[in-house]
Amino acid sequence: MEIKVLGPGCAKCKKLEDAVKTAVKELELKADVIKVEDMMDIMDHGVTMTPALIVDGKVVLKGRIAGVKEIKDLISGG
Repeated sequence: MEIKVLGPGCAKCKKLEDAVKTAVKELELKADVIKVEDMMDIMDHGVTMTPALIVDGKVVLKGRIAGVKEIKDLISGG
């Protein structure tokens, strides 16, 4: 599984990244969590509002922070 956290490095983006890492650990998933900060790369994903979350190539969250519980649901398909 590949999970990307998109954002320019702001506090909200870092908070989302931390929550994603916590969710992955709690779910005991084997996943690559990648932080994407380059604005051109972010726009290449079709994202105009950050922070955003991409799971296996699909944008599942954009423009806001999610809590660990919601992230668990998003990355486990629930």
